[in-house]
Amino acid sequence: MISLDEFYEDFMQSVLSESDSRGLMKSQAFFENVCEELVSIGELTPNYTFAEYQKTCMEVEGYDYDEERNILSILTHKFFQEDEMQTLTKSIIDTKFKRLEGFYEKCLDELYINLEETSEAYSMAYNIYRYSIENKIDKIRFIILSDGALTNRFKSIQSKEINGIKIEYRIVDIDYIYKIQMSQYSGGGFKVNVNSPCLEIPTKSDEYEAYLTVMCGDDLVNIYGEYGQRLLEQNVRTFLQFKGSVNKGIKNTIQYKSDMFFAYNNGITATATSIERDENGNIILINDFQIVNGGQTTSAIYAAKKTSKLDVSNVSVPMKLSVVKDKEKQNEFVSKVSEYANTQNKVNKSDFFSNSPFHKQMKEYSQRVWAPVCDGSQKRTRWFYERVRGEYLNEQAYLTKAKKDKYQMEYPKKQLIDKTFLAKSENAWLQKPHIVCKGAQYSFANFANDITSKLDKDNLCITESYFKDAISRIIMFRTVEKIISSSVWYDGGYRSQTVAYTIAYLSYSIEKAGKFLNFNEIWENQTLPQELIDILSYIAREVYIQINKPQSGHANVSQWAKKEQCWEEMKKLNLSISLPKKLLLNKQDEKYNKKEDRRIKKIDDNIQVQSTVIQMNMSIWIELNSYYMEHVKEYKLSMAQRDILKKMSMGVITLPSEKQSKILYDLYIRAKEDGVDIND
Repeated sequence: MISLDEFYEDFMQSVLSESDSRGLMKSQAFFENVCEELVSIGELTPNYTFAEYQKTCMEVEGYDYDEERNILSILTHKFFQEDEMQTLTKSIIDTKFKRLEGFYEKCLDELYINLEETSEAYSMAYNIYRYSIENKIDKIRFIILSDGALTNRFKSIQSKEINGIKIEYRIVDIDYIYKIQMSQYSGGGFKVNVNSPCLEIPTKSDEYEAYLTVMCGDDLVNIYGEYGQRLLEQNVRTFLQFKGSVNKGIKNTIQYKSDMFFAYNNGITATATSIERDENGNIILINDFQIVNGGQTTSAIYAAKKTSKLDVSNVSVPMKLSVVKDKEKQNEFVSKVSEYANTQNKVNKSDFFSNSPFHKQMKEYSQRVWAPVCDGSQKRTRWFYERVRGEYLNEQAYLTKAKKDKYQMEYPKKQLIDKTFLAKSENAWLQKPHIVCKGAQYSFANFANDITSKLDKDNLCITESYFKDAISRIIMFRTVEKIISSSVWYDGGYRSQTVAYTIAYLSYSIEKAGKFLNFNEIWENQTLPQELIDILSYIAREVYIQINKPQSGHANVSQWAKKEQCWEEMKKLNLSISLPKKLLLNKQDEKYNKKEDRRIKKIDDNIQVQSTVIQMNMSIWIELNSYYMEHVKEYKLSMAQRDILKKMSMGVITLPSEKQSKILYDLYIRAKEDGVDIND
């Protein structure tokens, strides 16, 4: 594992790289970077907003509102941006918290009235005032973000309560950020205190221990109120409100037959890395608690008490708890349990996107495809596809200084592909700017649906050309960010919305003309042609003017930009756009290119499958042959499948053909997906 000092150095490089490549202020790049980390563990919602505001005795960088739990988070930062890690002192902390409190108090005194209506600070101050007068705040969290390390002398600030609202003080320093990223690999989590009777279930598996237990409705409400989405972070779906028949049934049971909840509800499926039991055998502590099935049940019970004011003290929730013996395998174990346990409501394949072949194919291209050499440089580089946050840094953890320098030369920090950023750039080009404006995680979920549908229809759709075009769209997205930030007409605020709508409008205009953008021009130069920059600058200016004129009844620009109606209005701009021929392709060219891409990919895939099968150990084929023979009625294999598998297990086939390799590989994958423990 890398040290904190190594992490700090890389983290600062990430911030500087983000700032440079996207045209952000360093402080904003820092703010967004840290907030995305907090979103990834459920500490913030995807709807957090950067909205800088500083006046005498007031200082704030942004806010977040959790609608389900009525939690308002107001954030500021202490960004040292030094070469060496600094100390976050008690005096700095005290000053920052006082300024956050001062801002909140002014918001309650209608601060928004004195602010410019088109500014993000106005929306922030107005929303905080509105949440307050509508009694939609149950808890307020004042949060300080910092690249410094919290002083050892600082202990804590006690929570307090004002007018029935709980006030919490949080500090997210560099050590906290470090632990978040390291937990992606160590399976780190949190502990929950319970008092639940349990029955241990005998199991022959050396992977986990099994328990049947029950949780009280009030306990579940308290745990969810404390941890929120962190409790469900590895679950395949989130709460669907009381709209589906299942969720309505949960509410009705709580309201009218709470004592029958145990009998009527399927309960929850959960995992942990360890538990503690008292002398009576009751579970009193659960480590790394994760609800992998029953997230809707949990959220529904919470909403029933907090929103509908129903009594849940008589609600008993059955729980199946699996305790993973090998902590390093927790993520893989949870993923499999999630996939097989979630049957209560219909689950889309995109809900399991983390296991999608899309990631594997994007990773393979990022490891194989070299970016063109540009600007006179003699050093060839690649783009790094990061499926899990922190993966780029983790791969360098045990490299020597010389090898790390070589690695970073091959994979420069500025060429890191974050999957949520990729989703934003793709959705913008797919003419979904309103989706992009709903936040990185929401945009990513939408993108997952699109890609999953495409892969279902065509498993050859993620080609090398797609990879290059996707990189080109990332380059475009970052360029538009910089264009807007440096433009004389830009007065500040709503830059992210302007970027999304600018790219969507360009895509719309080209599609309307029956053409396709030649992304190869961007890929080959790793930058946008000046003609395209000029056109995007023109579109961005008009979009910025338009987006700051929301329709009547939509005074909040941020909320207006999230609506499809905003996009429909934007398409009426009727801007005059003319791109040079070298940047455009006609339908025939595009169709030919895609056909050729699919042909090449099919050849590559067949070669890869054949190579994989040839390199697999003979014992695997012996195990598979034995397994399929034992389940012959269940699988109903064809004569050809059985014959090829049998001959492969006997060593008769030493060099399988492409067709034979495809049959063998499909049988191997089918068994793995069915949970067969193959010793490979």
